[in-house]
Amino acid sequence: MKIQHIFFDLDHTLWDFEKNSNLTFKQLFKTHDIQLELVDFLEVYSPINFKYWKLYRDEKITKETLRYGRLKDTFDQLKFKVSDDLIHILSSEYINVLPTHNHLFEGTIELLDYLYPKYQLHIITNGFEEVQDLKLQKSGIKKYFNQIVTSESVGVKKPNPKVFKFALKEARATVNNSVMVGDNLEADIMGALHCDISCIHFNLEGEKFVNEKYTSVSHLLEIKQYL
Repeated sequence: MKIQHIFFDLDHTLWDFEKNSNLTFKQLFKTHDIQLELVDFLEVYSPINFKYWKLYRDEKITKETLRYGRLKDTFDQLKFKVSDDLIHILSSEYINVLPTHNHLFEGTIELLDYLYPKYQLHIITNGFEEVQDLKLQKSGIKKYFNQIVTSESVGVKKPNPKVFKFALKEARATVNNSVMVGDNLEADIMGALHCDISCIHFNLEGEKFVNEKYTSVSHLLEIKQYL
């Protein structure tokens, strides 16, 4: 069946989360006069944040635990004294400031301009509902998308099949006329494959592995070869 619907992940796929997150921390450190080298903080924070997001996807922790714990653990590991009050402030302000930085991956606008006349485009994201819409608006790409499905609106997170089934229903799409595009092998690719949805893996790091079940690209514009 001809492809009619393309579902995109947002963070790390179209929206350059790492770059925007780093700029957010740079701004917060300046605002609160945190005397800590940003590069040292980010080196410790990145794997801790990854761990907490995995727990969050697996429904093992709440959003609040993620937002507080990733900061608390990072400062503790760096042996940098920060009050609980300040951690809570940083946790809240991070969410507010993050969507004010809106770098997209190279090729995002060109790809969306190419796809928009040919397909119905949608978003499926595990990101926090209160900021995802702002990211789409402020980066200028919301106009391209029909359905925007957040895990919070469904009540479970990718890779739970309920998210993909909900998105298909909202878009009036089928597994046979849809493609999922995302960076996360577990949440985006394996989650979609378990629902029999074809996938394109945005493999930004260019990791060397081959899997016949899905297509892999290292630059967004490569997707034009397949759609």
